[in-house]
Amino acid sequence: MPSPELRRLPGACWQPRPRLRAGVIPAGLRPWLFDEDSLTRRLVAASHGDFAVQVRRQWWGRARPDEARLLGIAPRHACRLREVLLLGQGQPWVFARSVLPDASLTGRSRFLRRLQSRPLGALLFQSPGTVRTRVEYAPFAGSGFPGNPDGGVVWGRRSVFLFQDKPLLVGEYFLPAVAAQRFPGR
Repeated sequence: MPSPELRRLPGACWQPRPRLRAGVIPAGLRPWLFDEDSLTRRLVAASHGDFAVQVRRQWWGRARPDEARLLGIAPRHACRLREVLLLGQGQPWVFARSVLPDASLTGRSRFLRRLQSRPLGALLFQSPGTVRTRVEYAPFAGSGFPGNPDGGVVWGRRSVFLFQDKPLLVGEYFLPAVAAQRFPGR
């Protein structure tokens, strides 16, 4: 299965929340996009437990140039790349792309090489000492995203997590079906 192209809309760039223009993000999507707790936990609650991770691709490769810069690694650095769909009630709700530098997959973090259908986010939020850096947001051209048949804009967010003091990049792209779901409160 080919990866979505992840093409940002013309003139759009990754930016922190304070720099986003008010009203540019659909109201139903805002609580999902801006929540900084475990997305997996929220999806499990919203789907009433009917949640699954569908692995689309896992491979060794290189991070994209902007991903490498954010991770502080050389562009040629080997990374474990992982693309999954997070499904709620059998529907694609979120497309996620993770970039795990080879150097971050050593020692006690070695098990991350073989996540299979386990959600990475749940592991990160359950691990004491994991630190999430600043979250960035951007709109993307929706054509090519699974679960987005009309090709509308898909909003994404990304951040680096320091897991056992080693950087991992997690990007989450919110598909139309998730915005229609009631956001579960705390």
